[in-house]
Amino acid sequence: MAIPDTANSKALLDKLLAGEFPDGDGRFGAYGGRYVPETLIPAVTRLAEGVARFLPDPEFRKRLDDELHNWIGRPTALTHAPRLSARWGADVWLKREDLAHTGAHKINNAIGQALLAQALGATRIVAETGAGQHGVASAAACARIGLPCVVYMGEIDVGRQAPNVDRMRRLGAEVVPVTSGDRTLRAAIDEAIRDWVADPVGTYYLLGSAVGPHPYPYLVRELQSIIGKEARAQLIERGAGLPDAVFACVGGGSNSIGLFHSFLGDAQVRLFGVEAGGRGSALGEHSATLSAGNPGVLHGAYSILLYDADGQIQETHSVSAGLDYPGVGPEHAFLKQIGRVDYLTASDNEALAALDECCAAEGILPALETAHALAGARRWARQNPGMRILIGLSGRGDKDMPILAQHPVGSADEAAGERHAAA
Repeated sequence: MAIPDTANSKALLDKLLAGEFPDGDGRFGAYGGRYVPETLIPAVTRLAEGVARFLPDPEFRKRLDDELHNWIGRPTALTHAPRLSARWGADVWLKREDLAHTGAHKINNAIGQALLAQALGATRIVAETGAGQHGVASAAACARIGLPCVVYMGEIDVGRQAPNVDRMRRLGAEVVPVTSGDRTLRAAIDEAIRDWVADPVGTYYLLGSAVGPHPYPYLVRELQSIIGKEARAQLIERGAGLPDAVFACVGGGSNSIGLFHSFLGDAQVRLFGVEAGGRGSALGEHSATLSAGNPGVLHGAYSILLYDADGQIQETHSVSAGLDYPGVGPEHAFLKQIGRVDYLTASDNEALAALDECCAAEGILPALETAHALAGARRWARQNPGMRILIGLSGRGDKDMPILAQHPVGSADEAAGERHAAA
């Protein structure tokens, strides 16, 4: 469903930039809020109070900044991509979250929330994961601070992300395969919430994306906003200046909201979120929520979702486990509504072709999630020559080797992917 632009888009964006969104009800305009069982209201209220208390606290920030620098390895590099630039007719820069500890942006959020859980007196942490990167990050962060960790993961994802399952277990986490529902990320979130409901005082739910009830979308965005802050400063320091366009992949939306946030006030910078176009346009063949979804409530928030004529949430498909989700963060829904961010799709085949090109041209193996952003950026660059483009390289592709083994180099039908995207 195309969400119509709002007449007062600039006023709404100004409110967001001024910190007025999310508002007191946890909403970004119409989107967001808290739709949780009554038993969880005290827990999310306590969390919101904890976020307001600890996130600006100098001692908390000092400890978080120390972990970001000395344990995670921030700031991550900003890499110029000369061979991709030559191929695309653009000036291409990559923000290298693949170089962060554990191999993706997920660790920024995981360590921040783990420290918050400890400050709030939690005795155990539960988390969900799709591609496994948030599970690995949560397991590592819990090991770092000394709290037990249980990770719920859909049975299908356990099979296709086996290396990350082993990593989680070696980091001390208990991995629980979820056999109910669609057996992917949506089902994993359902089970993590059920666990949280059973013990909302002693258990902290370490949510991995910018979704869920308030204050999670705000909290995750704040913890991931370091990506955009660093990238913006690095481009200026390197003498490149602000980019003409910024691209990031979008599933739930944490890496993209973190990258976009520092550029929202720069009207000359276009922002593009790239969703998983999958293998077709029919419901169930893709995970392009913002491109094809409708408003509704899922996992505690009002946002844009993929559901059928009867209102039933549908199974999704993407070659990348981390984008295989039928919803999206409420701030993304808001940014689409006011027209500040454009949301595109890239098919499975486009993503696979872009991954191969990045490997061959730059010696970098990106995650399949990231490959969608590369595919969207390549398509736009060829239609808009001479532009400076910043791409959020959200994670590395080591975890995807079992999937990539099923797709030999050069086997992706790029032409079919381009036709699907155009359609």
